[in-house]
Amino acid sequence: MYTIKIDFEQKGLESIVLTNIAPDQSLLEVCLDNGIELHHNCGAVCACSTCHLYVNNGAAHLEELSDREEDFIDRAVNPRINSRLGCQCVLQAGSGEVSITLPDQTQFLGE
Repeated sequence: MYTIKIDFEQKGLESIVLTNIAPDQSLLEVCLDNGIELHHNCGAVCACSTCHLYVNNGAAHLEELSDREEDFIDRAVNPRINSRLGCQCVLQAGSGEVSITLPDQTQFLGE
């Protein structure tokens, strides 16, 4: 089981720590299942960059970055060296801690 710490760039949102998260699901699924908005225009099929996030710690617990994912990260708003797509960050078998930061989602939601 995993512990996922989520920080937010969006003003007014406090960090959240999720515990007892099962492996074999994406960070996008984890966020959505826990009521955390992470936009995903393509429906989680690695065909856009709207579920872009930053993996701060625990990248070794996630499926490796593919060439396709890397191509879409290049199209994301403010990509960094630790950028990933939430739909492609699948928690591997085992357990551990993963820390991520979600970019401000209001850029996609029109707020």
